[in-house]
Amino acid sequence: MNTSEILVEAYGRIRQLVHRSIDGLDTEGLGYRPEPDANSIAWLVWHLTRIQDDHISEIAGRDQSWVTGGWVGKDGLPSDPVATGFGHTSEQVAAVRPTSADVL
Repeated sequence: MNTSEILVEAYGRIRQLVHRSIDGLDTEGLGYRPEPDANSIAWLVWHLTRIQDDHISEIAGRDQSWVTGGWVGKDGLPSDPVATGFGHTSEQVAAVRPTSADVL
């Protein structure tokens, strides 16, 4: 197996795990924070996918899907086109409130 095949398989597994983890969650479940300053499920999934998009687009030499796909500010997601979640405050984490798991 070459490097490209390993990466494709690894990213595919992450996708499967994410879908399995959030399947059936409503907006309350997605936004649940076990502690006041903890990250919500929605924020964790958004952050994970944003980082993947950022890294893969850089390697591939193409624009990020976050921007080109119209995801910026969509359905409760952050409106900053360069946001990846690094350094987010508790308030910014709480503001990631997707309208459904499908948005993630």
